[in-house]
Amino acid sequence: MTDRYDVVVVGGGAAGLAAAVTLGRSLRSVLVVDAGEPRNAHAAAAHNVLGREGVDPRELLAAGRREAEGYGAVVVQDRAVDARREDDGLVVTLAGGDVVRARRLVLATGLTDVLPDVPGVRERWGADVLHCPYCHGWEVRGRRIGVLATSDNAAHQTLLLRQLSDDVTLFLHTGPEPADEEREQLEALGVRLVRGTVARLEHDDALRAVVLEDGSRYDVDAVAVAPRFVANADLYVRLGGEISDHAFGTYIASSPGGRTDVPGVWVAGNATDLAAMVGGSAAAGVLAGAGINGELVHEDAEAAVARARRALAPAST
Repeated sequence: MTDRYDVVVVGGGAAGLAAAVTLGRSLRSVLVVDAGEPRNAHAAAAHNVLGREGVDPRELLAAGRREAEGYGAVVVQDRAVDARREDDGLVVTLAGGDVVRARRLVLATGLTDVLPDVPGVRERWGADVLHCPYCHGWEVRGRRIGVLATSDNAAHQTLLLRQLSDDVTLFLHTGPEPADEEREQLEALGVRLVRGTVARLEHDDALRAVVLEDGSRYDVDAVAVAPRFVANADLYVRLGGEISDHAFGTYIASSPGGRTDVPGVWVAGNATDLAAMVGGSAAAGVLAGAGINGELVHEDAEAAVARARRALAPAST
């Protein structure tokens, strides 16, 4: 490591590594700070990744690190704990004590899934408790699926899962009653509606049943939940940025390419796009990297012009 880079990328997931590869291929000096806590750490496989369908998430990230390092990026396992602006750029402090400076900063810090407070949900999260039909629905196709309603999006989530199985039960739990049109659709498709608060998910080495507070027990093989998605945005706030609210959580607002309202700070991946899967996050990282390089190219050209003008200026007497 040195103490100065063109770009510091905070987050070593798909978005951060893709940004690092893009910048490295443009001969930018890049530091990737990776805390080693990927959002999909509990998942056995990453899906909808073209050419790498079903890849182990850790294997995919290891390959991404090798690619970034192959283009000159420095990847360190550490945590960025502070960021501030100084006259010569952005300053990032790491938990290990290093302080690094950068002309630009990419926040690829992801989000935190805030799970329903139901015993068994966290224990089986990423295995047979899931939230995304596109990420893990194929793996539970044709099985007994329960949906734990905690928001007004539960009916839509249930319809998506009904596409994959004839045996789907919607547990209303803390969610609202479906609207008349939604209820008619669910009933027409044979979805069971169960009212009452869920007490726990029964499990051993696999999910076995949903148990209500009144003791009612419903056998299931998988349960879908809807977490609250909270962007990991501490550094952004420290730099003066404001967090934006979303119906499903919070996020860092940005332009389509990832530029934020804070000068010099870009964002990519789940921190700004709550619905982005692995492929989408990687694509966002590429866009952010390209945008930053374009910005730096113009900045470097302007600096070169200023130097040339100074060199041609007559000496003062």
